[in-house]
Amino acid sequence: MSKIVFGAGVSHSPLLTLKPEDWLERSRADIHNSELNLSDGRRLSYERLRAEIGDRYEEHCTVENFRRQGANCQNALDRIARDLEAAAPDVVIIIGDDQRELFGADNQPAVAIYYGEDIVMTDKMTRGNTSEWIQTMARGYLMDEMHVWPGAPSFGLELVSKLVDQGVDATVMTNVANPSQAGFGHAFGFVIKRLFNRHSYPVLPFLLNTYYPPNIPTAERAYNLGRALHKAVDECVGDYRVAVIASGGLSHFVVDEELDRSFLHWLKTKKSDALQRIPRCALNSGSSEILNWILAAGALKALSMSWFQYEPIYRTAAGTGIGAAFAVWAMET
Repeated sequence: MSKIVFGAGVSHSPLLTLKPEDWLERSRADIHNSELNLSDGRRLSYERLRAEIGDRYEEHCTVENFRRQGANCQNALDRIARDLEAAAPDVVIIIGDDQRELFGADNQPAVAIYYGEDIVMTDKMTRGNTSEWIQTMARGYLMDEMHVWPGAPSFGLELVSKLVDQGVDATVMTNVANPSQAGFGHAFGFVIKRLFNRHSYPVLPFLLNTYYPPNIPTAERAYNLGRALHKAVDECVGDYRVAVIASGGLSHFVVDEELDRSFLHWLKTKKSDALQRIPRCALNSGSSEILNWILAAGALKALSMSWFQYEPIYRTAAGTGIGAAFAVWAMET
């Protein structure tokens, strides 16, 4: 019988691929964003957000503070990488969302599982863009050139069958038609690049549509998918040691510390009802990636969160940025 032996959640913000001195490069995108998402469902321009919030977070937007938070984030990522290595998984299930890197408007599944031999990341960022920080970010996401990583075809095929037995009707894939034009995106490349170190852990991508309506799963559906994933892994033969890693989140592109801190508390204390009641209006744009963590929480119900770290990173005075979070679930001893 196979078993989930390790779990983690990691933010994958571009800031985590850049030097803190370059974080303000991302603030320019916020200032020109006309649809900054708030947790009440509203979308505001930066001008309207600033008129409402003022410059409340100006003191946070210093290179000195960015360096401190950047060091905290990198230390947390290093710790997760060490914990993952100690768990010695045979396969890693990465739960992430696609942002027009693999799928397009012509085909956007709510849930998709890839169990091919190879996982291909390709250059979707640097084509025609010579900006140094874009190049650095692309390397951090394995999206600077074609990269090939081992998949988990045998395990994946059996896992899909076990999920179907539970009524989970997911899109399945064993290959990408044109990997030079479309491949797995930053949610997957960041985890492989930053957490795997020298290890070639086979990866099973579990793609959840968090960004593109109308077929975005609810928080309740995401959690129940996680429960089904847990049961499916347990029923797989082969004695696989499985790690589950949620990629993305938390709140962005307007930081909502109250939501993030409550969410982490619910994860830590296994408040599954609270997780499933998070309303759709709070899970828009970048904040929608919280759904990846909720799905992971369902899958990791037999484990306990051993530690987490949270860094609310404000990169503009009006409070845009990201609630960067890092967490590990481990087997109880």
